[in-house]
Amino acid sequence: MKDTYESPLCSRYATKRMQYIFSPDFKFSTWRKLWIALAESEKELGLNITDEQIAEMREHVYDIDYAKAAEYEKKLRHDVMAHVHTFGDACPKAKPIIHLGATSCYVGDNTDVIQMRDGLLQIKSLLLGVISALTDFAEEHKNVPTLAYTHFQAAQPTTVGKRATLWLQDFLMDLSRLDYEAASLKLLGCKGTTGTGASFLELFHGDTDKVKAVEKKIADKMGFEACMPVSGQTYSRKVDSYVLNVLAGIAQSASKMATDIRLLAHMKEFDEPFEANQIGSSAMAYKRNPMRCERIVSLSRYVLNDAKNAADTAASQWLERTLDDSANRRIAIPEAFLATDAILNIAINVIKGGRIYPKVMEKHIKEELPFIASENILMDAVSRGGDRQELHEAIRQYSQKAAAKVKLEGGDNDLLESLLSDERFGLTEESLKTVLDLNKFVGCAPLQTEEFLRDFARPALTNNPDLIGREDEITV
Repeated sequence: MKDTYESPLCSRYATKRMQYIFSPDFKFSTWRKLWIALAESEKELGLNITDEQIAEMREHVYDIDYAKAAEYEKKLRHDVMAHVHTFGDACPKAKPIIHLGATSCYVGDNTDVIQMRDGLLQIKSLLLGVISALTDFAEEHKNVPTLAYTHFQAAQPTTVGKRATLWLQDFLMDLSRLDYEAASLKLLGCKGTTGTGASFLELFHGDTDKVKAVEKKIADKMGFEACMPVSGQTYSRKVDSYVLNVLAGIAQSASKMATDIRLLAHMKEFDEPFEANQIGSSAMAYKRNPMRCERIVSLSRYVLNDAKNAADTAASQWLERTLDDSANRRIAIPEAFLATDAILNIAINVIKGGRIYPKVMEKHIKEELPFIASENILMDAVSRGGDRQELHEAIRQYSQKAAAKVKLEGGDNDLLESLLSDERFGLTEESLKTVLDLNKFVGCAPLQTEEFLRDFARPALTNNPDLIGREDEITV
C-alpha cells in the first residue's frame, strides 16, 4: 500500500544516478564533509581542534540517524541545527567544534552548489549521449533523401542526416553553455551571517589573511578553485537562474527535436522504439503513438517554466538575506535536474532505437516532385532555346490544373505528364528521368552533414570520452 505522494520524476522518469545526487544521503553526508573541511581548515590555521576530533567526524559521515534528526528539528524548528546536534551526538568529542564560526548557509548553500556541479556532470554525460546518438544517426542517413518543409508545407528535399544536424547543432550549443556555467561555479565559502566574515575574524583574532585562507582551504578540499568573492549570507541566486537556464536550453532543444519526430511519425516516416508488448492506445489497438517524444515535450515544458521560477527568486531577494527562497529552491532546483535528466535519457532511447522509412519518404517526395522539378525543367528548356516567359506561364497553368486534380478530385499529380506532352519543353522519357534524379534536389546536404560531423560533433565527443555511454534504461 502506498498512501503518501511520491514525485513521478523519481518513480517514473529520472535516472537513479540523478536521484542520488539530490537524495537526503548525498545532501546530509555533504553537510558533514563540509563540517570536516571547516574543522580541518581551522585546525591548520591554528585553532584548538585535535586530530582525534576530526577522525571521529570522519567515522560518521554516512551513518546519519534521520529519526533523531527529525526529533531535533521538531523541537528546534531548524534543519541545520537539528543535524548539528545529530552529528554531535555521533561525535561527542568533536561536538564542541562542529559548525564553529559558520552560519546555516555554510552547509546549505555550499551543498547546493556541489549538487548542481555533480548534477551538471550527469546532465553533460547524457547530453553527450544524445550528441553521440545523433552523430551516428546523421552519419548513417546523410544520403537518404527526404522532403523538407517550411511552414509545414512541402518545400525542397533535404536528407535525413542533414535534418539531424539541425537537432545536433542545438544540443552542441547547450553543451557549450553547460561547460561555461559548470566552470563558473564557485562555493559560497564561509563568510558568516551577512557575508562580512566577522565571526571568523573574531576566531582568528583579527587576522584577515587567515579569514581568507580558511575559505581557500575549504574550496580546495571540496574540489573547487574558488569561493564567491563577495556575498551576503547566501550566494547570489542568479547562479541558480543561470544553471536552470542551461537546463531550459536543453529542454528547448529536446522539445524541438521531439516535436519534429512527432510530425514525422504522423507522416509514417519515423517510428520511435515500440516494444513487442507495448500498447499504443487502450481503445485503438492498431495505434503506435509517439509517447516517448510526447513525454520529452511534456517534461520540457515543466523545465522551461521552472527556469522562470529561478529568475523570480533571484529578483526578489532582500538585502543580505531573506528566507522566501528556501522552500522554493528545495523543489525547483532538484526537480529541474531530475526532469532534464529524464528528458535526455529518453532522447537517447528514441534516437538509438528509432526507425526511419525511406520508401515512405521517397513516396512523399515523388508526390511533390512534379512541382519541385518544374524549375529545373524550365531551365533545361530555356537552355535549349525556349522562351522563358512563355514556358513559365505554361508551367503555371499546368501546375494549377494538377493541384486542382489532387485537391478537388483526390487524383494523382499529372503535371509531369502535361509537360512531357507539350512539345515546347522538348522532353523525352529518358531526359525527364535525368531531370528527376533526386540527388540533384538535395543540394549540399550530404556534404554539409559530413563537414558538420567532422568539424563540430565528433570533436565534442573526442574531448569527453569518459562521459559517453552512461545512460540508463527508461522506466516507463
